Amino acid sequence: MNEHTGGPDAATGPEPDPGEPFVGRDAELERLFRAVESASADPVVLLVGDVGMGKSTLLGRAVRRAGASGARVLRAEGSESESNLPFSALHRLLRPLSAEVDELPERQRTALQGALGTGPATPPHTGAPDPLLIGVAVLSLLSALGDRQPVLLALDDAQWFDRASLDALSFAARRLEGEPVTMLIAVRDGDRLAGFDRHTPTLVLEPLDDAAANRLLDRQPKSPTGHIRTRVLDQAGGNPLALVELARAATVRDAARGLPSAGPLPLTDHLERLFAARLDGLPATTTRALLLLAAMDGVDSTIAASAGQPNAEDDAWPPAERAGLVRRTGRDLRFRHPLVRSAVYHAAPAGARREAHRTLAELLRDEPDRRAWHLAAACPGPDAAVSAELERTADRARRRGGHAAAAKALQRAAELAPRREASARLLVDAASAAVFTGDLAWVEELAAAARARTDDPSLLASIAVQAGRLAVLTLRHTTVFSRLTDAAEESAVSRPAAALDLLAGAAVVRFYSGDDTQRRRVQDLLGRLPEDASSAGLRTWVRAVTDPFGDRGELVSLLPRLAAEAEARPERLTTVGIMAWLLDETPWAVRAFDRAFDRWEARGGLPEGLGGAVAWAYVERGRWDQARDACARATAVGRAAGLDHAAACAATVDAVLLAHQGDATAARDGAEEALALIDPLESRSVTVYARRALGAAAATEGAYETAYGQLRAVFTAEGAPVHYHASFPALADLAAAAVRCGRREDAAGVVERCARTLADNASPRLRALLGRARGLLADPEHAEPHFRAALADPVLEHWPFERAQTLLDLAEWLRRRRRVAEARAPLTEALETFRRLGARPWIERARAESRAAGLDVVDAVPDALAELSPQQRRIVRLAAQGLTNREIGEKLFLSPRTVGSHLYRSFPKLGVTARSQLRDLVDGALVPAGHQG
Repeated sequence: MNEHTGGPDAATGPEPDPGEPFVGRDAELERLFRAVESASADPVVLLVGDVGMGKSTLLGRAVRRAGASGARVLRAEGSESESNLPFSALHRLLRPLSAEVDELPERQRTALQGALGTGPATPPHTGAPDPLLIGVAVLSLLSALGDRQPVLLALDDAQWFDRASLDALSFAARRLEGEPVTMLIAVRDGDRLAGFDRHTPTLVLEPLDDAAANRLLDRQPKSPTGHIRTRVLDQAGGNPLALVELARAATVRDAARGLPSAGPLPLTDHLERLFAARLDGLPATTTRALLLLAAMDGVDSTIAASAGQPNAEDDAWPPAERAGLVRRTGRDLRFRHPLVRSAVYHAAPAGARREAHRTLAELLRDEPDRRAWHLAAACPGPDAAVSAELERTADRARRRGGHAAAAKALQRAAELAPRREASARLLVDAASAAVFTGDLAWVEELAAAARARTDDPSLLASIAVQAGRLAVLTLRHTTVFSRLTDAAEESAVSRPAAALDLLAGAAVVRFYSGDDTQRRRVQDLLGRLPEDASSAGLRTWVRAVTDPFGDRGELVSLLPRLAAEAEARPERLTTVGIMAWLLDETPWAVRAFDRAFDRWEARGGLPEGLGGAVAWAYVERGRWDQARDACARATAVGRAAGLDHAAACAATVDAVLLAHQGDATAARDGAEEALALIDPLESRSVTVYARRALGAAAATEGAYETAYGQLRAVFTAEGAPVHYHASFPALADLAAAAVRCGRREDAAGVVERCARTLADNASPRLRALLGRARGLLADPEHAEPHFRAALADPVLEHWPFERAQTLLDLAEWLRRRRRVAEARAPLTEALETFRRLGARPWIERARAESRAAGLDVVDAVPDALAELSPQQRRIVRLAAQGLTNREIGEKLFLSPRTVGSHLYRSFPKLGVTARSQLRDLVDGALVPAGHQG
């Protein structure tokens, strides 16, 4: 990492003098004091305000209060010049903790040291750091510090934190509840802070009211009076910094004529002009020293000295201090306010600024990334050598997972490239990196710039593919689909490979939207493209995603060959797994995902199109813990990238699982959050998944009328599926709810309409679900053949939860027909499956039916586990396998303290007193707990 910091306070700035005037912020100060002193307060608070509103002063007071109460304080200040360097802010924050970092588990330590550039150098081919593992490492580090004493993270000017640091900090911030760790973050008003969404507790600093503004003016050494005071109050608009600085300017000779007239310019422009005016008359050595300080920003004092800048004791500085431009911090000097730096820098002639950057670049030969940016700032025009330096900087940033930094470096390299074609290529590369930031507007800006520089069909096609790659993950499905298919049509003749890439993205949009007109459009365009061996895999993808049941038999027959061809390429194995899942070949899907993850763990990227397929496949296969892990990863990465649709997809899968496990409240919350994130007309797939989760949650609570209403919404009024893939698995649950609320006839119409739609293309799984639905809805004397048909195919064992539901339905039917002895075998098998999965509502229902069938069911162990929340059950199972709290936290993206808290609350419910007792307890819960009576 190319990181530069000054003395002890260089990264944090000077602490405000406790006696310094500070008026009108009593309520805000009390709020921050509560945050740092109370365990029940918000663990994270955003302090938002315009420049000069007092954010840094408030933060400084909170820091002093926390330090006085014995807290460990970690501070970092954003640096505009380092906002492009991945993990630079995190490096500043964690710099005092090198010993504590060394104590982290090996995977976490290696990931964090790799990101910060403090570990062994990694080979160029090594993948980028795993952002989630880095987030877990930061969380573990803060949790470990909290075990010793309360911790306060004070983050100032966070709008200038690099994206990678914000991702790691926001990941930890969402998991701080229950930890003695508080995060106070100061950010400028109007700046969106990546990773911290609208739900983050926020304290907005409003302008001071008239009374407070007048009190602040009264405290100034020379308080203005009369009409000058009125003008100062009017110009400042309640901004404390503006009040102080305007008052100071108004007290010098003829200052009234120097005050800006009322209202024509933004306040920041007024202040910058005032600061710049203080440069007039300064000695040349002082002006040069100030400009070098402004140009370097976060560069440390040793580099500053070697660059020819006077040290803090030099005679060049007193004039700048007297002008109110700089202040001393120990042996270092800093600008009194970011606006001072801005004013000093922009007041200098362009040639002087370039010379300052050349001077710094010359001294930074051992810091190639910072050197490249200074060289770029020194360029008056295109420069091939500097462009190449920035391209190398981008490559280094990408290897550290700094996709935003890489894209910015490539964008600047494109601006400096002398040849238009080289510039266009660099912009395409920049868009490729920017895709992984989730910032669609930026990707489109880069794409537009590339198009303006080239007519090369290959580059134009590539930029369209890159923009489409991210666009499919956004909420704008209708717009994105049209853009992708129009671009595919334009490229069909001249660039058929690029057209097929674009269609692959359009097919994903078709899946998310569920719009049938889009299916016809994709199929029409696909028919115009030439077929060859190299395009077979991608053509199969487009067909499977667009219409998995249209020609299912042929598509399934292609899977073995595609899987064999993808064996050495994990990313292609994942694609094969998604296709298999779409075709209801869940065993194939899970095997492909397992092999892919064994060979390659996705690092640093966004969730790819249909990434939710991984979680769904694990749900269907009965590997629910892995499904929840996949949901947690997709949610974390989606939120970090600002992709609400990706987060919504994961939330719906998780909500379905929570409902199956008996946590109806959490399931409802997750499903409703997902619905709030998307437009139901634009994303029918997520809408259907959310309705299925809400239906399952209602059924868990016995609210069958509500359950039926939610599940009925998965189909149209005429009974057709709302979504061509996501609706069909709800048929059996719809029938089950209908039976319990008197809606048999309506449900039967839906089931038969869907059966006709599927016809001979129904998968064995869907045939089984149709059989269960028909058995539930049939007259009692006609039900048995349907249930038997739903259980007949041995392959259905690969969908254990759905099979267990059918077994229970059959057993209930048999017992009601007084065939009790026949009911016992399916009951025992169903109960065993529900216990293994932790499906609490179904365990209770199967136990009740087992007793009615004369089975002696042992309650103690299953009931004890069933009392736990789904999260607690996962933690208990992992603890029973011998994993430590840290290892469990790394796996579930929780802090070790949170894991310990869950175990502490779980032990009394389980009737155990020691961790060593968990293995026998959990093993007992997985054994069939009944015998024939």
